[in-house]
Amino acid sequence: MPITQALTNSFRTEIFQGLHNFSNPGGHTFKLALYTNSANLNDKTSFYTTSGEVSGTGYAAGGVILTSITPVIAEGVVTLDFQDVTIASSTITARGAMIYNATSANRSVAIFDFGIDRSTNNAPFVIIFPSPTANGAVIRLSS
Repeated sequence: MPITQALTNSFRTEIFQGLHNFSNPGGHTFKLALYTNSANLNDKTSFYTTSGEVSGTGYAAGGVILTSITPVIAEGVVTLDFQDVTIASSTITARGAMIYNATSANRSVAIFDFGIDRSTNNAPFVIIFPSPTANGAVIRLSS
């Protein structure tokens, strides 16, 4: 099964159990791991996995640490943002990514499908997160 973009089911439950703290400063450590098109990731993925994870120059297993921007409410929707990520001088191919909570037992938060394989050859691999608006944040929760 391919990568299917979603907030994970486990995250939706765990947020109400207080297992994820996105505060900056003082919150948990969140990471972004990259995956190949052979990965099987979807809303049922509960924890970070190395299965199908990218390997290559400039990328370390486990991914990169994200800098969280404290959640805010916009137009009745709680939005979350992270600072953009650059993996310098990389030679990798990635089809998708997972955000996970490295502080809280590597629990998954969200899965992303890039739509196509994205590759670099001794160049920066850049991930730009959307602005945190009610309609476009990387993570948003509404009733």
